[in-house]
Amino acid sequence: MQKIITRFPPSPTGYFHIGSARTALFNFLFAKHNNGKMLFRSEDTDKERSKKEFEEDILKSMDWLHIDYDNRGEVIRQSERTKIYQSYLEKMIAEDKAYLSKEESKKEAGNEVEVIRFKNPNKRISFEDIIRGEISFDTTELGDFVIAKSMTEPLYHLSVVVDDYLMGITHVIRGEDGISNTPRQILIEEAIGAPRPIYGHLPLVLAPDRSKLSKRVHGEFVSLDYYKKRGYLPEAIINFLALLGWNPGGDQEIFGMDEFIEKFDISKVQKSGAIFNIEKLDWFNKEHLKRKSWEEVEKEIIQRLDIDEKIAKKLAPSLFERINKYGDLDILRESGDLDYYTNTPKYEPKDLVWKKSKTTTPDTKKYLEDVADIVEKIEEKDFTEPKIKNCIFPYAEERGRGDVLWATRFALSGKEKSPDPFTLSYILGKEESIRRLRNASKML
Repeated sequence: MQKIITRFPPSPTGYFHIGSARTALFNFLFAKHNNGKMLFRSEDTDKERSKKEFEEDILKSMDWLHIDYDNRGEVIRQSERTKIYQSYLEKMIAEDKAYLSKEESKKEAGNEVEVIRFKNPNKRISFEDIIRGEISFDTTELGDFVIAKSMTEPLYHLSVVVDDYLMGITHVIRGEDGISNTPRQILIEEAIGAPRPIYGHLPLVLAPDRSKLSKRVHGEFVSLDYYKKRGYLPEAIINFLALLGWNPGGDQEIFGMDEFIEKFDISKVQKSGAIFNIEKLDWFNKEHLKRKSWEEVEKEIIQRLDIDEKIAKKLAPSLFERINKYGDLDILRESGDLDYYTNTPKYEPKDLVWKKSKTTTPDTKKYLEDVADIVEKIEEKDFTEPKIKNCIFPYAEERGRGDVLWATRFALSGKEKSPDPFTLSYILGKEESIRRLRNASKML
């Protein structure tokens, strides 16, 4: 009946890793499903690599993802707990469970340093992993391992055990690369009289080639910031990460955080590695975009396009069909795919004639003049996509659909690939459409 308390203890030595985000999420879901708590701890004892900006990025990213922690406002930082670790070192030495050892420095040959080694009882240890079942180790092969560089420089295994004990952690849920750490930590728990938490080791998040996702190999692809900047929705990332290595069963794939909390069952976490599939993430993102109000989506599209608002508003529905995430709009804009909406297109006059056409340049000139006349007769209040199509299409059918529609579309966009001429005319507006059509005619 003990209240469940999990923890998420990242080292702030880099920006928030996507795999770390999943670990935080699983700890959060497990705790909340069981009406427990999840605590945050900053393991910032690496003085050279730990930076405040990385810790802030991790905390802001968790807020963005809506992964809450219960010690908000009183974050535990290992760098501020040196005296606590020192007291445990002194006690272990006094009880002959650890000892000072003078050894040659690895950094400076010929110099001696004094480290603290754990006195290994050399026994077999077994523990029940709630994901992987029983795991056993013969700790003899570990030898008397180092637990501190000095009395004021504890190493990971000691500090993590002391902190978990003092924070009342009941469940340690972490990546499978932490399995090898477990026997050392259990030995230290027994030495200081700490109860053994329940362990659960998650499958690793793997790249498509089944290698471990790492910054060294995969670069910014592993950072949550990469996805934030590219306009992914936090709820889509949560949906994607929750189903990386876990499945509640059934056909449902789209969930909100409350549904995940309700359904989360850690016994259903798989043992094998989970493949990070960017196409699947894109699919999740589009599905969550579809569930947002059109007003919210339209507002975001208009802000990202940074073009005339009237054009952007007309353009928004067709662009929404082309994107999976808001960052796709940046790609469209930067690639020049939207230039013809804001700038008069530049092209060679010969390109106005359809490549498959058997007609001559004078014919194309006449088509453009006639279409401009047709567009001019449409009243402003009726200038909609269906109305434009209904007015131009009969003429195109009569004179040659390919010849007329190609010339019209190319005159409006200057591109071989672009939306149809009716969509282009509607978005550009009546006045601009007529101007471009007549200019094209003059060029011929």
